[in-house]
This record gives sequence, structure tokens and C-alpha cells, in this order.
Amino acid sequence: MQLAMAAPTTDEDIEVKVKIDGESVTVDLSLVVPATRHEVWLVLTDFGHMADFVSNLKESRVISTSGNTLKIFQRGVAAYGPINFPFESTREIRLTPFDKIKSHMLSGNMRRMEGMTRLIDENGQTRIIYHTDTIQEVWVPPLAGNIFIEHEVREQFKEMRAEIMKRKRVNTPSAPIKIPAH
Repeated sequence: MQLAMAAPTTDEDIEVKVKIDGESVTVDLSLVVPATRHEVWLVLTDFGHMADFVSNLKESRVISTSGNTLKIFQRGVAAYGPINFPFESTREIRLTPFDKIKSHMLSGNMRRMEGMTRLIDENGQTRIIYHTDTIQEVWVPPLAGNIFIEHEVREQFKEMRAEIMKRKRVNTPSAPIKIPAH
């Protein structure tokens, strides 16, 4: 049981599917994290600190909040080998705590971006299911684009999983040290 709770050291368990159809790009991702939905939620919604643990983000901040709706701004550079793609977006995020994160792009360097992240309990762990539909401003070549986007999405979620596990370790009370009686 202890081995099942260890954080994976690779990203092979992160399933990513990218479909490019003309200007439209669809991404579907699924992975299981050995943490509660609450622990996962705290990282996935930490937009004010996300640039500290997602390497392709240079800036991530909350612009405004109204109930369970946030407006966030993010800026960064996605890079893989010789390809790099600067990006920025202002998005409206609608939160259904510990269950769903809906994202709608208000402005940025894509023409359209709609996303949904769901958290599902699975055998004492949490499955993250991420889906996004975008229409790019620039043409994305199908083969190279698939490889590039798949790498970037997988890397982002690998880094978010690492942050979840780091926070989980920090917040787990350690067992008291037993001092033998003499």
C-alpha cells in the first residue's frame, strides 16, 4: 500500500490526447494523483502562486473575484526543443469547489479557449480529467503541433502533481519520535 501512495517519478501515467483540425485544437488529459480532491483543488486553483510551480508561466495573478468566479491573468512561454510560443490570456474561471473548474478566455493570443477540469474520487486518490477546446491565432502544424502541445500539457500537470505531493508532505504530521526509556 505504501508504494501506491508514492508520487510517480515519470510522466508516463499522464494520458494526453491532442487533436488538431485546422485552427481548432482539442486536448484531453487524465491522471490519478495520490491525494484528496481538496489537496488537488488547493493547487489547481492557486492562480496567485501558479508561476512559482509551473515552469512555463512567467506571471499568474487573480485580477478579481466575485463569489466562485475569478478573473485571472497568465503570461508565459511554452517551449519544446527549438520551438517556443509566448502566450498570455485573461480568463474567467468558474469554480464548483472540489469538483469542477470551468475556464473561458476573455482575451489573449488565441481566438477562443474553453476548458473544464473535473476531480473524481478514485480508490482513495483523485483523478484529474482536463479538457480544453481552443482556436489558435497562428496555424499549428498537425504532427509537430501534436508533439509540442502534448509535451507542454503533460509537463504542466506533472509540475502541478509535484506541487500537490510537496504540499501533502509538508502538511502531513510526522509520527512522534519515541525516545527509549533507560
